[in-house]
Amino acid sequence: MRIAINTRLLLRGKMDGIGWFTYETARRIVARHPEHEFYFLFDRRPAAEFLFGPNVHAVVLCPQARHPVLWYLYFEWAMRWALKRHKIDLYVSTDGMMPLHGGVPTLTVIHDLNFEHAEGNLKRSHQWYMTRYYRQFAQRATRVATVSEYSKGDIAATYGIDPAKIDVVYDGAHSGYRPHSEAEKTAIRQRFTDGKPYIIFISTILKRKNLANLLTAFDRLRSAEAVDWKLVVVGAKVWWQDELAEAYERMQHKREVVMCGHVEPQDLAALLSASVALVYPSYFEGFGIPILEAMYAETAVVCSNTTSMPEVGGEAALYVDPASVDDIYHAISSLQDNRLREELIAKGRRQREKFSWEHTANLLWESMMKTLKKA
Repeated sequence: MRIAINTRLLLRGKMDGIGWFTYETARRIVARHPEHEFYFLFDRRPAAEFLFGPNVHAVVLCPQARHPVLWYLYFEWAMRWALKRHKIDLYVSTDGMMPLHGGVPTLTVIHDLNFEHAEGNLKRSHQWYMTRYYRQFAQRATRVATVSEYSKGDIAATYGIDPAKIDVVYDGAHSGYRPHSEAEKTAIRQRFTDGKPYIIFISTILKRKNLANLLTAFDRLRSAEAVDWKLVVVGAKVWWQDELAEAYERMQHKREVVMCGHVEPQDLAALLSASVALVYPSYFEGFGIPILEAMYAETAVVCSNTTSMPEVGGEAALYVDPASVDDIYHAISSLQDNRLREELIAKGRRQREKFSWEHTANLLWESMMKTLKKA
């Protein structure tokens, strides 16, 4: 069988959550199924590390799909041509995008519908494209996969799709996320926070990630209590304006905020393990991988009580109303109690067992086979 996978987000040093989902599932599926031929569809020359076996064929298509106009040309013209030329039996898209008239059985993975529920989180051109086409992608795909029961219900309700057409394929956490030794923790704190304890926020900085309320809550903590913690912010500044820029400028303790930008995976795992807690007050998540990564790194978790996050966090997190600075402040403050932190970490060890990339790859393969069977 010839299986094509949309691998355009496999980018060395630049992978986001969907890129890692693609990487972790595709490499396992390729290794487990040497009897099949896999055609990885890129929009630029790939790094050799992304060609996972002798049964993988790299197909580079033009143009580079980094803008809605180019997305359309890439998927509707270049990809349609590739599917036909290589006589593909099954097409899998890990970022939700697909040719509307590809002519082959298609499984599309839609991680969440954040763009359907709030404006201002994306560039206008991206918002327009996604609200115009994702409904069509979901309706025309043979099957749909997503990363949580919450997202399954949201996709079914928003796009009017039979839930039986949608499979839940939970995310996993990279093996590098683990508890680090005290010596390793001390070293990473010395590098990033001059040895001070800290809470950590990890995400590409978008409006829906709610960093503004976290900054305000952290500033209140530093002003009201005798706490010498810092706030480490890891993630690219895709959005830094309006209420976020204003919240930062109002801070009395902005010097205690460490803006790291992109951090290499091994350093990020150590930063997470050495933190007092991950604080993740996002308004909307299809899954929320940093929550799971924190459990594997064995640190405490504070996260929002909305969308998929309680599904991932279970009993192993402190939940907050993301719109409430008071909620976020009190949750962070409560982590001064080491017994509470240890309780959360212990619960996290149990909760994390529900999620792994091995399990994800198995579920995705099952969904692929369902797609073929339906077709």
